[in-house]
Amino acid sequence: MAQKSFSRLKWLFYLYYDGFRNMKTGKTLWLIIAIKLFVLLVIIKWLFFPNFLKTRFTNDADRGAYILDELTPTKEK
Repeated sequence: MAQKSFSRLKWLFYLYYDGFRNMKTGKTLWLIIAIKLFVLLVIIKWLFFPNFLKTRFTNDADRGAYILDELTPTKEK
């Protein structure tokens, strides 16, 4: 049984390997997808999500205390 599943994995690997190796237009499309992901995940994060804790606090102890205060519920009377 293990040999059969290994041969399927090997077949699947070579299917993708040969497919990517012989692509012409697909390589360009994958490059566009990679650039788009880079822009979405890195540039957008950098522009719209600044490091809030570094701008408000100067050391790790203050940052940790702030996070602990925000995450733990307070008792209201």
